[in-house]
Amino acid sequence: MTTGPGSLVRWTAPDGPWTEPDLHLFPQDGHRYEIVDGSLHVTPPLDEPHEAVVRALVTTLRGAAPEGWWVCARLGVAAGPSHLIPDVTVLRPESSGAVWADPSDVALVVEVEGPSSRRYDRLLKPSLYAEAGIPHFWRVSDGPVLHAHTLTNAGYECERTIAPLELVRLSAPFPVGVAPSSWI
Repeated sequence: MTTGPGSLVRWTAPDGPWTEPDLHLFPQDGHRYEIVDGSLHVTPPLDEPHEAVVRALVTTLRGAAPEGWWVCARLGVAAGPSHLIPDVTVLRPESSGAVWADPSDVALVVEVEGPSSRRYDRLLKPSLYAEAGIPHFWRVSDGPVLHAHTLTNAGYECERTIAPLELVRLSAPFPVGVAPSSWI
């Protein structure tokens, strides 16, 4: 980063791949800065409806979490050369407590789709989470509709799609009742 009197902040890219320390150069401005295989990916700030769904998911999961489990909004996951920030991360008991969670500590990641993240949340991020061995992935699409996926040898398989007005009890990562329409 370079600055001068009366100048705008200017960022410079590293000479090689982006790494986790490079993420600390960015301001806390609402953008989501992530690294995918050494390449920087930036998502614009998310709107209030998106944030309301994230808060409701965190509340739902925390309310059902057995003692020792952690439910966190925007806790980063370090998956090899990628540093991803899911909307919601559920950590198993006895996890390391590192700033960037180790995938072996993660039981579930949740992505809430937005207009600027739809393809990223549907295609790229699930493949990276699966490659890292995270056993459960939820994706929330418009409606809201919950798509609950479980990791198989072939990647994530959609175990259940839950419509907005359904009330369903899921068993993983721990027993939890979900009603997507209550999240908006």
